[in-house]
Amino acid sequence: MDKLIRRSVVALVLAAVGFLIYEAYILLIQSTFFEQAFLAGLRTFINWGFAIYIFLIGIVILVENKNPSKTISWLLVLYLLPFVGFVFYILFGGHYRERYRTKQKRSGDYPRSNMENAAEIQKEIMDYIELFRGEEDAVNNRMVNLLLKNSNAPFTINNKIEVLTNGEATFDRIFERIRAAKAHVHVEFFIIRNDELGNDFKDLLIQKAREGVAVRLIYDSVGCWKLGKAYIEALKNGGVEVYPFFPVTFPVLSRELNYRNHRKIVIVDGHTGFLGGHNVGDEYLGKMQLGFWRDTHIMMEGEAVYSLQDVFLNDWAFVSGKDVKPHSMFPKLANYGETMTQVISSGPDSDWKTILQAYFVMISSAEDRIWIASPYLVPEESIRMGLITAALSGVDVRIIIPSKPDHFFVFWSTQDNLEELLEAGVKVYEYQKGFIHSKILLMDGVAASVGTANLDIRSLEMNFEVNAFIYDPQVVRRLEEDFYKDMENSTLLCYEAFKKRPFRRKLLEAVGRLVSPLQ
Repeated sequence: MDKLIRRSVVALVLAAVGFLIYEAYILLIQSTFFEQAFLAGLRTFINWGFAIYIFLIGIVILVENKNPSKTISWLLVLYLLPFVGFVFYILFGGHYRERYRTKQKRSGDYPRSNMENAAEIQKEIMDYIELFRGEEDAVNNRMVNLLLKNSNAPFTINNKIEVLTNGEATFDRIFERIRAAKAHVHVEFFIIRNDELGNDFKDLLIQKAREGVAVRLIYDSVGCWKLGKAYIEALKNGGVEVYPFFPVTFPVLSRELNYRNHRKIVIVDGHTGFLGGHNVGDEYLGKMQLGFWRDTHIMMEGEAVYSLQDVFLNDWAFVSGKDVKPHSMFPKLANYGETMTQVISSGPDSDWKTILQAYFVMISSAEDRIWIASPYLVPEESIRMGLITAALSGVDVRIIIPSKPDHFFVFWSTQDNLEELLEAGVKVYEYQKGFIHSKILLMDGVAASVGTANLDIRSLEMNFEVNAFIYDPQVVRRLEEDFYKDMENSTLLCYEAFKKRPFRRKLLEAVGRLVSPLQ
């Protein structure tokens, strides 16, 4: 029996038993068959039993959740809706087994020592880090050392990075490089749609597999729950190796929603890699109800692809149970350029909240400007306070968010954070041209982050994500050009006007605020 069904049955049985006991108790106290003294004793026994039941469940919640806001929210749910709250926690809140599985994932980490030329790359780190000894590069120096320590992320130099603005440029490049693949194509996406773009993508992967190229695909089972068995079977029959990440039966009702693989990775022959905000589907080309889709991806060539490859192979070993010969995965590289880059991953299996910590350092260390684009703005406390403090201290803090929702509760959770940010002097822009899905953070014109992580609790604490941190003024300048254009297509929010928003909006924001810690 599927584990979700087992958990659901257990939760419902326990709730039903509790309900039957309570109903029996009501019938007994209404009965004249028993003496009043006995009924009084029974009433006391049941009241104490129920109190102990609530207390024990509360202890479980307190021990399991380290986030105070989540703990308080779940305790309130349990107190206000005792039996229903217990069922909800069993289904959505408890994470012991899932945490165990993610820790097991770490035990299968693909060894970095197998990366060809990795030793040479690391030997060069301290020589090249001298580039950051100037006062103006102090933050980059801190960033490099942080990411070396919290995620073992190699600091790479021999790289070329191309910024890909929006879906057409992104998929043109991805398709072009996959068509040219000679040895292998590795693909990992949160969402793949069974639509025109999705089927073109599928056909191309099958074509390369039939040409003798090793094609491996990881898809998230929740993000792709509408993909359909026929799509997957067509890939498998065409020679593509395909595996789901954390498979679930009923995504809408499953607590594994909390541990999703949100990564978007394509690697070709070990020397070219793609990552960013785009999934595979027509909506990412602006063909769906949200209209124009504004997103950012990057194409990397060079040593940074080794790190991206390492992330994929680690995930591949976890989902498939298979190891891949390392020497064919990390080829000797040509000279691509001098774009200094670190690629880092984060997830429930990480020792540290690596991307969150990197964001914190960039925000708290900025002296001139911090510019952010994110579809969701539900930061945990340190990031929120960092943004407020930076703005109050005179740093130019600008954030672009969507003006329309794609997820109801997250949108209103985002809106709930705006008043305090605006009051502190953060410039918040709502994108009007369509939907903005870019996930970028730009600091002082010298460093940038581009990847899959949103500025929200789910991305930074619960999902599996991957970002590139780039220390190259030219690449940062290119990203800033896009940011300027996005501001031109956005409306700057006014604090005084925002304070006067109608009560209905404030009520929706309150609902978003209450629900967000339970995610």
